[in-house]
Amino acid sequence: MGVGIALEELLALNEQSARCWKAHLDANPALLDLPFDVGGTTDVLNFIRHVWVAELRWSQRLAGLPVAAPEKIPAGPLDALFALHVQAAHIFRDLLAAPEDTWNELFVIDIDFVPEEERAVPRRNVAAHALLHSQRHWAQLATLIPTNDFPWQYRCDLLAGRRAPG
Repeated sequence: MGVGIALEELLALNEQSARCWKAHLDANPALLDLPFDVGGTTDVLNFIRHVWVAELRWSQRLAGLPVAAPEKIPAGPLDALFALHVQAAHIFRDLLAAPEDTWNELFVIDIDFVPEEERAVPRRNVAAHALLHSQRHWAQLATLIPTNDFPWQYRCDLLAGRRAPG
């Protein structure tokens, strides 16, 4: 086995982090109303929506499924947003069953803000981007926790993840 992190491991870490953050937000519902201006969001709930909608839409793109229209996606409550994450994880698990060589095939990103000359990337890069996107945002949200004195009893980072396989 190589030293790299497999997409299956990234998915498992992503799911662990999502469950951890869901538990923390369930235990501290007032956190959802706090102002949080990252990426055009207005509060923590809207930020969480962004995180889990991105997972869903990237998984749908990679699977060749219709991509959920933003106006069709719920704005809340937290349980409805977490269901988006669960749906995305299910799609990713199905995708990861594909033969390994298919992950090197080029995928054309259909997003306007990506320069045209950079739109064709290996499918594995798209999957890694989608799974790491959440981790980057959870780190941003974690900066809010100590400054607002919310009880923190969860380990929601990569270090709290699973043991190394083998």
